[in-house]
Amino acid sequence: MRFVTFDKDGAAVLGVRIGDDVVDLSVADPTQPRDLLSLLQAGQGAFAAAMKAAEAAPASARRPYDGLTFHPLMRNAPKMFCLGLNYADHAAEGGHNVPVFPTLFMRGGTSLVGHNQPIVRPRLSETLDFECELAALIGQRVKNMPEDKALGAVAGYACFNDGSVREYQRMTPQWTAGKNFDNTGGFGPDFVTADELPLGGVGLNIQTRLNGEVMQSANTEIMIFSVAKTIALVSELITLEPGDVLVMGTPSGVGHARKPPVWMKDGDVCEIEIEKVGILRNPIVNEV
Repeated sequence: MRFVTFDKDGAAVLGVRIGDDVVDLSVADPTQPRDLLSLLQAGQGAFAAAMKAAEAAPASARRPYDGLTFHPLMRNAPKMFCLGLNYADHAAEGGHNVPVFPTLFMRGGTSLVGHNQPIVRPRLSETLDFECELAALIGQRVKNMPEDKALGAVAGYACFNDGSVREYQRMTPQWTAGKNFDNTGGFGPDFVTADELPLGGVGLNIQTRLNGEVMQSANTEIMIFSVAKTIALVSELITLEPGDVLVMGTPSGVGHARKPPVWMKDGDVCEIEIEKVGILRNPIVNEV
């Protein structure tokens, strides 16, 4: 199953994607969850109930997918943990050792943008970089989860562009500043339930294209910390809850490691594609 978050009369609403159409759940069945967080929190059976409502919906509830204005899949995640240096080749290109524990930082909701919406290069810096990443969304409350059971907590996956302002990322030993400028992180468009993908999102081709040119190309099987391992390690420290997001790191090829560096600029278009998940596309604009 696939879910999207789109704009309806200025508000973000939840839809079920069926082929080239999206069914507005608020029209199909007003008792259904109104956003992705509520769906994830609704527990076992909520996905099937939403799909049943979508399949029975009148034609008036359907909208063409390509005509939607998308919001980020979820701005109100309880926690969004991002992994740095989770591909050995990316760690090496930045001059880092391979980590022995996930390099974690957090992103806030105001840093996120939806599919086809502009990523904003801030006035403060030209060093806006791209990072293709797989996002795993949690569907169960877990604490001290063994690795061999951890994937049962994953509700599904999405594309993420961890847009990074490198100048500010490097100003302090931790990376929060450079990773949280407003409207720099693309998230979406589709949330794909875990049953539609290989276990743990392993073996998926992942790519970044900037103005059509391939900048990053790799496969999720070479992540240092798998989704299962990450859940096991993070849940030793912090309780994971439905709606939490794990953004699983980027492979080599980022702009700052190129010679000369390649930064996203006004007029560019950045695309993140993950096999079987979809394409996340964002134009780049300057902050005004």
